[in-house]
Amino acid sequence: MGKTGVFVCWCGSNIGGVVNVPQVVEAVRSLPGVVLATDHKYTCSEPGQQMIISAIQEHGLERVVVASCSPRMHELTFRKTLKRAGLNPYMLEMANLREHCSWIHSHLPQLATEKAIALVKKAIAKVSRAKPLFEDFLPINKRALVIGGGIAGLQAALDIAEHGYEVVLVEKEPTIGGKMAALDKTFPTLDCSACICTPKMVEAAQHPKIKIYTLAEVAKVEGYLGNFTVTVHQKPRYIDLARCSGCGICESKCPSKVASEFEQGLSMRTAIYRPFPQAVPNKPVIDARNCRKIQENKCGLCAKICPNGAIDYTQQEELIQEQVGAIVVATGYELFDWTRYEEYGGGRYQDVISGLQLERLLNASGPTGGKILRPSDGKVPRSVVLVKCVGSRDYRKGKSYCSRACCMYTAKHAMQIKEKIPSAEVYVFYMDVRTAGKMYEEFYLRAVEEYGVNYLRGRVAKIYERDNRLIVWGEDTLSGQKVEIAADLVVLATGMVPAAGAEQLAQICSFAADSNGFYMEAHPKLRPVETNTAGIFLAGCCQGPKDIPDTVAQASAAASKVTALFAQQHLVTNPMVAEVNEQLCSGCMHCQSICPYHALEFKESQGRWVTMVNKGLCQGCGACTVACRSGALNLSGYTNEQLLAEVVWACQ
Repeated sequence: MGKTGVFVCWCGSNIGGVVNVPQVVEAVRSLPGVVLATDHKYTCSEPGQQMIISAIQEHGLERVVVASCSPRMHELTFRKTLKRAGLNPYMLEMANLREHCSWIHSHLPQLATEKAIALVKKAIAKVSRAKPLFEDFLPINKRALVIGGGIAGLQAALDIAEHGYEVVLVEKEPTIGGKMAALDKTFPTLDCSACICTPKMVEAAQHPKIKIYTLAEVAKVEGYLGNFTVTVHQKPRYIDLARCSGCGICESKCPSKVASEFEQGLSMRTAIYRPFPQAVPNKPVIDARNCRKIQENKCGLCAKICPNGAIDYTQQEELIQEQVGAIVVATGYELFDWTRYEEYGGGRYQDVISGLQLERLLNASGPTGGKILRPSDGKVPRSVVLVKCVGSRDYRKGKSYCSRACCMYTAKHAMQIKEKIPSAEVYVFYMDVRTAGKMYEEFYLRAVEEYGVNYLRGRVAKIYERDNRLIVWGEDTLSGQKVEIAADLVVLATGMVPAAGAEQLAQICSFAADSNGFYMEAHPKLRPVETNTAGIFLAGCCQGPKDIPDTVAQASAAASKVTALFAQQHLVTNPMVAEVNEQLCSGCMHCQSICPYHALEFKESQGRWVTMVNKGLCQGCGACTVACRSGALNLSGYTNEQLLAEVVWACQ
């Protein structure tokens, strides 16, 4: 059975304030195989770790049980401690007395203590069946893939490239830049958004270490940490970029007109177009769905007048494979579909617009040249109502979460409206004002105190048209009065939702999303930019709503994780993965469809097909072991024998 040492932690008062630690120590001291049982105030501290090292060397311990807090937080810490003492780091088992006992049973100290004893007994039983595990080494392909070309993707790509590593940047739109390229100014400094974003776009396009695919999407991800094979679906642009000079003659002559996506439907564009003047690449793209030549084999005017012969209607979709060692996902966000709110007009009223549409009206390169004009008649509005939390913090029609940036961009919009139309009356309907950021509270107070914006605490109940104006019905909960405002323009502060196709990408990359569709981090505090799939990192609003500073910070954090990975000579694999008893394997292949990480392959052995585990892909989830009909699969560190021993000892 081997000599086992048990170390029970008080964790200050987190555990010791509820669980009777000395009683736990006394209860397990006489168990078979236990040669040492003791306690410590803070076992994870340097003195606590040194105590474990000294005990291993003094008593010749072969196995160690640490009863403390979550192994998710400190298992790696104690494995390193065992390694420093000369013991195999996988001869460790942890019992979680904090989350599983003291925190959830704080009102039942005696029962919490009894449960703690049972958990420590189980840990002793499990570690008594443990076997030394050893890590393998794998090579690293020191190239990175960044999915998404918004500010998060650009920052991550530039940070990685500046460390000397190659980056492949994939963007589904015809240009990089994302949502930030459409903004006018940014809070709380009111800096020009384009002045921040455009230089990064140009820098990324000109960087020798960055390869950019626009109008492309990731179709497949195979492989594992350090060795991914990514298939990129490249859509046709119908433009030969090498020949095109970007002169714009083709755009000016195209007869087909459709609503501009970049201008949020506030103006028209041609079927061959550049999304905006600073687009990268700064060359046009043909919208195949609205091109008469492609759809009807008519027109073809752009090809006739192009002086360089750059129009190529024969371009086809391509599948391109790239080999990378790490992936940064930065797919951004979309705005909540506010047309679901029938009480706000459901999209029927032209003068009820979203915050992003207002950004385009405010922008000097926008459809109105920076003038705030009503979409319905082009007149200057004299009364503007801004409605916050549209689609956010709404359990009935919207999302339950707060979108974080809406309070601040509404204050920014109110100030910009007052700057451009000083005589305008601006009203803001709000539930709460949330200003969690440096200089954010001061920025909000400027809108109220310096600009005279009228903040009304309450929800808007209804918006309807009367006499060519919008009547806004709401309430002021602070005064207890109903409010009716005749507005010329209503701006809805719509919340953020995951980008279109986010769920499919999560499936392709084999990581998890939460109930709202945002990507799940491995741990919200300890691993906030990592996913549960090793080698795949998160940046920006794909992980949850956030503003630009937080987005850029997270992108740089993800990039630092990638560069730290690439700085290693080779990869150390996790030995706690599935293993196969080939003599028992029947080759039914049922396990392959169960594995979420595609880690199970098949090979021919002694004239029959058996399962083989790719240790680079396997994450040790154990799903295959319970699905194996012949019992051939086992999970190292969580073998059937170990788990059965836990059950037997807990019942004694």
